[in-house]
Amino acid sequence: MDLRQVEKVAMEEPTAMDCQKNKRFISNTSIEGDKDGHEPKKDPSSALQSFLNHIPISSLPGINSPTDLILEIKPDDYVQDVITLLYNKKVSGAPIVDDVRSDLGKFLDRDIGFIDFSSMVLWSLEEFEKDKLASGSCNCAFLKTLEHSPQIGKTKIGELAKSFLWEPFFPVRSDDTLFHVQLLFAKHYRVRVAPVVESSNSCVVGFVTQYAVVELLLKSSGLEWFDQISDKALSEFRFANAGIVHVYADETLADALHVLWEKQLDRAPVIDRKAEKLIGILRCSDIHLLLDDDSFFENRKSITVGQFISSYREKTDPPTMVRNFNFSPPMNVWITNKKSDTLKQAMENVVSSKSDCTILIKDSDKPEAVVTLRDIISQFSPPSMDSRVDGGGFFRSALEQASCHVEDGMVVCGK
Repeated sequence: MDLRQVEKVAMEEPTAMDCQKNKRFISNTSIEGDKDGHEPKKDPSSALQSFLNHIPISSLPGINSPTDLILEIKPDDYVQDVITLLYNKKVSGAPIVDDVRSDLGKFLDRDIGFIDFSSMVLWSLEEFEKDKLASGSCNCAFLKTLEHSPQIGKTKIGELAKSFLWEPFFPVRSDDTLFHVQLLFAKHYRVRVAPVVESSNSCVVGFVTQYAVVELLLKSSGLEWFDQISDKALSEFRFANAGIVHVYADETLADALHVLWEKQLDRAPVIDRKAEKLIGILRCSDIHLLLDDDSFFENRKSITVGQFISSYREKTDPPTMVRNFNFSPPMNVWITNKKSDTLKQAMENVVSSKSDCTILIKDSDKPEAVVTLRDIISQFSPPSMDSRVDGGGFFRSALEQASCHVEDGMVVCGK
């Protein structure tokens, strides 16, 4: 896609069709002409907004997934069965669907949420610690331990909603724009992937990833409103001073995974305690290794994170990474930037390495912040962008039944 041609079209006066489409996503802001009747020039914020709203998500790479990677999970399915299914299919997550009829006789949308493989495994590990039988007497593989603990393995997927393990289901359609999907990622921190659905039957046909959005944004390099943001030093952005949650290499694997669960993190840098230098990154997506190699699970309370990383590095035949929409470099591979680098340099670094983040390090190589894909995407959300995306379908109906609604991008209850 020629983004300079998109820029030219975006700066033209909107057609009636454009205006109607924009109403779906933004609050109309009137911009009056000058007293001589000349047409107004768009300010940078409005120009960026218009530009993003002219790029269809169909131009994003890889939004259509092979049919064997698009699974559907039912609320009555058991945790152990869903974990086994996703693991065997090497799929990172799946929509939760429920063909139900409300009391009013109106069909609600089938898709009611999204469940992530790593979240279910982390939840199971936490439950094992609460159950003495599972964590003590059964010295066996992860899936076998689930079978020996029916109070955990036989938990229904629907019940996990109480533990906030479901991610909201915010679908997009192929004729939606980059502006729409960018809002989802920037304004809703729990949205890691946006399912793409068919307009005719609302069936999921693929996924939009944060990586794909950053990759396409980077192609805007050279355009004024992109460079105004991306040419700034990383030190000028708030995320560069947000601090960092890390784990030490000498901590046990069990303790490190608990940190990911407790802090609701997707990743944590691993630091050598003595040298205070980065030796790797532990990601939630790495948790499939506990199923690939039973010894990792069985010895999780004694093996250290450093040993875990070293064991992975020494494998002559590394385990298959979980595919579908979730991909990251191995845990012993990472990328870094300095605060003096520009946002564009960080984006180029992330895209070229196909990573999910970059680590900001000091001159001493000590990590001081993590810059995620969502951090990057959020910087291209102009202040005039409207974050009131309600999710639609079942999500909206379920909120209404619970006397809740979405207000300014937040779920509000009891009003």
